[in-house]
Amino acid sequence: MAFDAGMVGALAHEIGTRIIGARVEKVYQPEKDELVLSIHTKEGSCRLSIAAGANHPRIALVSRQKENPATPYLFCILARKHLTGARVLSVRQIEFERVIEIAFDSRDEMGFYETKYLYCEIMGKYSNLVLTDKNKVILGVLRPVDFTVSAKRQMLGGLMYELPPKQDKRSPLALDREDFLSLAASTPDMATDKFITSHYLGISSLVAREIALRSVSCIGVSPELVYEAFLHLVRDIREHRYTPTVVYEDKKPIAFSFTDITQYGESAERVHPETLSETVEAFFEEKENLEHSRKRASDLFKMVMNARARLLKKLALQENELLECAKKDDYKRLGDLITANMYQLKRGMTKVKVIDYYDEAMPEVAIELDARLSPSQNAQVYYKKYNKAKTAEKELARQIASAREELLYIDSVADALERAVGQSELDEIRRELLEAGYGKRIKNVPGGKPLKTKPLEYMTSGGYRLICGKNNLQNDQITLKLSSKEDWWFHVKNAPGSHVLLVLNGREEPSEKDFTEAASLAAFHSSLSGADHVEVDYTQVRYIKKPAGAKPGFVTYTTYWTAYVKPEDLPPKA
Repeated sequence: MAFDAGMVGALAHEIGTRIIGARVEKVYQPEKDELVLSIHTKEGSCRLSIAAGANHPRIALVSRQKENPATPYLFCILARKHLTGARVLSVRQIEFERVIEIAFDSRDEMGFYETKYLYCEIMGKYSNLVLTDKNKVILGVLRPVDFTVSAKRQMLGGLMYELPPKQDKRSPLALDREDFLSLAASTPDMATDKFITSHYLGISSLVAREIALRSVSCIGVSPELVYEAFLHLVRDIREHRYTPTVVYEDKKPIAFSFTDITQYGESAERVHPETLSETVEAFFEEKENLEHSRKRASDLFKMVMNARARLLKKLALQENELLECAKKDDYKRLGDLITANMYQLKRGMTKVKVIDYYDEAMPEVAIELDARLSPSQNAQVYYKKYNKAKTAEKELARQIASAREELLYIDSVADALERAVGQSELDEIRRELLEAGYGKRIKNVPGGKPLKTKPLEYMTSGGYRLICGKNNLQNDQITLKLSSKEDWWFHVKNAPGSHVLLVLNGREEPSEKDFTEAASLAAFHSSLSGADHVEVDYTQVRYIKKPAGAKPGFVTYTTYWTAYVKPEDLPPKA
């Protein structure tokens, strides 16, 4: 979704209202393309997040705090040097471009106050962050641009900062009726939304379609109606009247804007957060979490998928071999028939026909022989095949069971990876795989003392504590160490998922609603979370056992019940 100039201007006004006059306490760079300023205001501390990546560039005041890398990025070090302790002087949008200028009153190397500027360019794949001195000389760039990247505009330390090249379009803030109608008359066949985006600066296709929709009347669409709808939006921008909007379809955010979005009709749900920053955070949080987890864990996903493919191939081969072993009784029968007819066999024969007395119909069967061997040696060949197949059948059954168990474990790791948030949770999964014997395939295993993350905790309507594991190590911890025999244990049936513990702590039996909420939580934190109804097994901890040598997270249980629940009926977090 385009982060257009209207959204940039609205956020510049909202952010400026909050942080002008405040001081920068700390500077972080949790991601390679994201800078976070912790700012102390009269109302308390807030975090200004500026993301300049190609995928989801944005700027907003955020509530969520991210993990920071152990070693800071170079741009973070530079920003800390110049901005830590600085006071925010102004926050403004440059003309009607997707550029925000934040001015700081900062101390230089000699301790004197000097104005520094941070330019936030929110322009899709060309997004960037540029720090300059009072003369607009570039001190540092988040994403440097040299002559090999762009011949028109270089962004390097020591160069003068220049605004992005202007487009040959009109500013909506200078909207003129006669000019608008003249342009419309010169392009009568152009669609309304296309006309607006082609001739006016900083208006996204989403907002242009909304203007077109608002200009529809009982007599159709006319340039005058379009102008009036456009002018009404421009007045809202000028006077800072915004309607923060996030549009959801199937509970997933599909659009956001500084103005109300009605073009999706009844097929979508519109939510209006209190602030524009909350709008941005609501839209990007889910997408960002998924993308960052996949990016950080790309090697883990690759290793897990390769291991899964290898196991499936191995299982297919072993199952085919097991089918061949089913012929073992035929080998023994042929050996017995050769032995029974030894009197009529001679060395040098390649085939013999004998009566099959194992069959009630007593048919005549042909048996292949090795001309180089004696009759007794030919019989021994078939007995050896029988014994080999018999032994292989037992070993293959054991290996197939082991491979299926390993496949279940790999699927459980893949499920945990899908739900992992933050580097510490990914590092915990890396260590788990290392302990499970995948050390040669694991990269980037963190050194030092492992950081243990905490399981998720919820509270049922009846006040019972629920503990939910985020990976197999936590599942073992919850089930084997944090539980008592009377506690209730939940897990999705025949699929990877989290262990969920309903803690009684000496209290009476929970209500049916408490059980339903616990089962729903187990369904939600599983590979079946997208299903309408999910089967969840539940039992008391006393009936759970962990086999010796079993993989992390693997347990067996008896005397259980099964509930059918919706993954969406969740209790609140504790």
